[in-house]
Amino acid sequence: MSAPVVKFNKLDRPEFYRTLRTRVNNHFKENNISKHANWNMKVKTIFMISVYFIPLGVLISGTVTSVWIMFAMWLLMGLGMAGIGLSIMHDANHGSYSSKAYVNNLLGAILYFMGGYYHNWRIQHNVLHHSFTNIHGYDEDIEKGVMRFSPEQERKPIFKYQLFYAPLLYGIMTLYWLVAKDIEQLIRYNKKDLLKAQGLTFGKALFEIIISKIAYVALTIVLPIVMLPFAWWQVILGFIAMQFICGLILACIFQPAHVIESTDFFTPDEDLSVENHWAIHQMRTTSNFANGSKIFSWLIGGLNYQIEHHLFPNICHVHYKDISKIVKETALEFNIPYYHHETFYAAVKSHFKLLHSLGTGAYDRALVQE
Repeated sequence: MSAPVVKFNKLDRPEFYRTLRTRVNNHFKENNISKHANWNMKVKTIFMISVYFIPLGVLISGTVTSVWIMFAMWLLMGLGMAGIGLSIMHDANHGSYSSKAYVNNLLGAILYFMGGYYHNWRIQHNVLHHSFTNIHGYDEDIEKGVMRFSPEQERKPIFKYQLFYAPLLYGIMTLYWLVAKDIEQLIRYNKKDLLKAQGLTFGKALFEIIISKIAYVALTIVLPIVMLPFAWWQVILGFIAMQFICGLILACIFQPAHVIESTDFFTPDEDLSVENHWAIHQMRTTSNFANGSKIFSWLIGGLNYQIEHHLFPNICHVHYKDISKIVKETALEFNIPYYHHETFYAAVKSHFKLLHSLGTGAYDRALVQE
């Protein structure tokens, strides 16, 4: 099976993206600014890495004698794990952190220290999600068997309750990633012939996944159990708490960017085409939130500027706020939607309202009435 291909409508107002790209490029040229990481990004890198690895070092040193301090270390690691994923690994694996490939590869591979396989991440996120955002059958971010994220998915009786069990599944997301997701993805991507573009064979990738996960478990579970003066189950409980915090944060940042009431969902025609130009498709399937909060944006890697990220994934996120003004003005000029929630709460609320609507069938009934 070959890699999936969806054809976008190149005749649908192509001048929008040409104009936008010219204006954004001019912004960097006129201000003599690199599109890659600046000093702010480098400070953030040190901070996020420290929040994860310093508590880990404390735990495996065996110097912790209070169970509450131990849990505090796991809590910090959960925040650091999410911070690295959102602010560092994400940019690096898009190639936007640095102009040097080896720097991006090095920082992208930090995902190994969080139990994931970065080659799979690149395929799922860069290739499938960014190329085919909210397209049924192609964007794996909305193809979850235990939840209904798209109106094109079959509605099962269990989905009626997905509003209530969603937070639990979001919390164990990274645990599932550690235990099963990478192997499942590798088998699927091999069948779809998606590994070659990453310079991988199935055997090599499988070996790397197994070795990296054994090393991760040894570092984050076995060593703390051996070194710390606590029962093994207490250490495991702390590890699960770290994973739950990270998973919940990641889901609550990424889901309100695409799976909300205002964004659109698509199914390709028989000839595998969709109605819009790729850039306009991104505008219709993506939303920003809480753009007025500098601290929040700093902590979550600028991913509250999802529109800018999807249009220009090769630009480091520290520049999104500045180019967002250009994107919004150009979108309005060409009468193209620019979805945005004023607050993070409003975006998360919209996501869970849509989950409920999709789960109960209210979304489907509304479509029929239209």
